[in-house]
Amino acid sequence: MRTVKIFDSTLRDGEQSPGFSMSAKEKIKMARALELLGADVIEAGFPAASPGDFDSVAGIASSLSGSSTVAALARLNTNDIDLARDALKGAKKSRIHVFIATSDIHLEYKLHINREELIERVKTFVAYAAGFTDDLEFSAEDATRSDLEFLIEVYRTAVKAGATIINVPDTVGYASPEDMARIIKRIRSDEMLKEIPISVHCHNDLGMAVANSLEAVRLGADQVECTVNGIGERAGNAALEEVVMNLKVRGDYYDADTNINTKRIITTSKLLSMITGVRVQPNKAITGANAFAHEAGIHQHGVMENRATYEVMTPESVGLTENVIVLGKHSGRHAFEEKLQEMGLSLPKERLDTIFADFKLLADKKKVITDKDIEALLKNSISEIPRIYRLDRYIISSSNMLSNTCCIRLKKNGEPIPEGTAMGGGPIDAAFNAINLATGLDLTLAEYKIEAVTGGADAQGAVSVRIRKDDKAYKGYGVDPNIFEASIKAYLSAINNMLYQLEQSGSAQGRSGGQ
Repeated sequence: MRTVKIFDSTLRDGEQSPGFSMSAKEKIKMARALELLGADVIEAGFPAASPGDFDSVAGIASSLSGSSTVAALARLNTNDIDLARDALKGAKKSRIHVFIATSDIHLEYKLHINREELIERVKTFVAYAAGFTDDLEFSAEDATRSDLEFLIEVYRTAVKAGATIINVPDTVGYASPEDMARIIKRIRSDEMLKEIPISVHCHNDLGMAVANSLEAVRLGADQVECTVNGIGERAGNAALEEVVMNLKVRGDYYDADTNINTKRIITTSKLLSMITGVRVQPNKAITGANAFAHEAGIHQHGVMENRATYEVMTPESVGLTENVIVLGKHSGRHAFEEKLQEMGLSLPKERLDTIFADFKLLADKKKVITDKDIEALLKNSISEIPRIYRLDRYIISSSNMLSNTCCIRLKKNGEPIPEGTAMGGGPIDAAFNAINLATGLDLTLAEYKIEAVTGGADAQGAVSVRIRKDDKAYKGYGVDPNIFEASIKAYLSAINNMLYQLEQSGSAQGRSGGQ
């Protein structure tokens, strides 16, 4: 059975999707998780996109152990390639990933060049990139809508110039499995290309990303480009977990497997949700909350007799456990650390101190602490963004007869600041208005979501918010058994995230201006 490589693009194509932006520190944390997951290649970003993206790629490159190759994306021009090369300097293993569109519609309306000019550009700049690396991937953007014989000519040109792997992107999710099969077969039949590793990069606009990726693997593709939870531009990319588990469960059909540690799939999926604040849809395959849930009586009976009656894989095979831990206010730090390790989570000492203190406070409020409670606590600190503003104290007055009001006092950099008092359409609206007054910030609430972390009357309330300032959105997350307090924490988290990003973009612009 052959091994197919997994090229993870969560931090590049996935992060480009609206609502999934991550800070540099969050990207490094996610990259480390992807390396533990077993991704063969991690596409860290597009260094030419912005100074921030360059810094993120450089940070990831120098942070990983070397079991995964770090890739950087570049267009076919010297500036992009130079930036990709420089961003990857700290990597133990690196790949430059160059691309250019090959479909006639892209040539005419985006690139404004003809086919002959495209061939010359591929010849010149692939050779230029090959001068900096022994691992060079070439992607023909919109390959599935390109003239097939011209596409083959482009691939031949790229390989002659030094490309070591060629990629077939279904950039707009247009292809069917039959289309993908036709392209892979044609590449494999070409005398020059038949031994060159083939990659596929499929989008999900018509819901076919995973099907197209698997068909390519069946016919000999060597690498699949995908993202955790299927995030990505528009309708997303092929979902890593779906590709991997299809190959794992149906190895008899595909005669292929991956290097992915499948027992870390759920942990990695949850980490991405923690970082982005975007939940996985409940009916999502593999990582959705309902993926292993059975409600129908016939199904429940069958599963109780033998899980194989209605499950083609076990929850444990993807790392799903529902353990209830008996940790409380008398539990020690050692037991807490052991539980985190059991959950596949690790934190530096200073973050562990904060989380353990939060855990103790929660243990005073709840009798039973579950894995989900701990995951919720971790969400508050996963980004490692400095907490400029913290909650000191608040009073909320709410009824259906009087105005909803909130009086709140915050600490800024550890020092109390003057209170803010405001009214609102409801108690939470009043609290957010009071925070705006106390901080002196003119902010708009763009999104507010609330959910129960666990069942029961003492369940923690998890709140995620997005605030807007100057047409830019910033996310925040808060959790507490008191939903008012969870909401306040989420709003302050979003403010702290905003201040951090503004500071980072300011310093990045300063560096950019000096070049």
